[in-house]
Amino acid sequence: MGGFCLQHANAVSSWRPSPGYLAAALLLAVGAASLAFFLWYFARDGSAAGAGQAPAPASVAVAGRPAAAATAASAAARAEPQRQVQPAPEGDADPTRDLRSYVMRGEKPTMNEVIKRLHEQGVHTGLGAFNPPGTSPPLVGLAVPKDFALPPGYVRHHQVTDDGQSIEPILMFAPDFQLYDASNRPLEMPKDRVVPPELAPPGLPLRRIVIPPPVDSSGQ
Repeated sequence: MGGFCLQHANAVSSWRPSPGYLAAALLLAVGAASLAFFLWYFARDGSAAGAGQAPAPASVAVAGRPAAAATAASAAARAEPQRQVQPAPEGDADPTRDLRSYVMRGEKPTMNEVIKRLHEQGVHTGLGAFNPPGTSPPLVGLAVPKDFALPPGYVRHHQVTDDGQSIEPILMFAPDFQLYDASNRPLEMPKDRVVPPELAPPGLPLRRIVIPPPVDSSGQ
């Protein structure tokens, strides 16, 4: 019995921990401590960063509203002059051009010059519907008495001079009228539709009109 106790005591006193186990245990302890430290460090930085950046959207939104309002106001200010009604060249609200658009103040052009300017600007209504005076002289033809009854196909054509004088009406063919000879063949009609003496209806006095002379505007 005493021998067994001595052997057991010698075995216990001779046991020592292995250096390899000690090193492995130490490394595990250091690793665990390092992992815990890094987890704690990054968790702290994340919470601090979140706390510092959270108000940013609010400040951006608050700062963005005045900027957007300023941009909208600036755009409205730039667009405002475009909505204003531009005055007409004559100085009134009527957009239709009149003679003041083509004649300078104080200028006194002739009717020929006025009509020519209108035509150059592409205006062919109003005064522009007429040819300049002298460019389309009155037609001269047979005079038609007021009491003469015209047969079908004949018409009276009324004219005035460039200075407004009435001209005696002349005899013309209607636009769609056609004469035929004894063989029922169509006769050649005058291009200007003015009836020549040889084609005048029976009973019409053959007399040509006379164009009145221009009115003397000098006052003499």
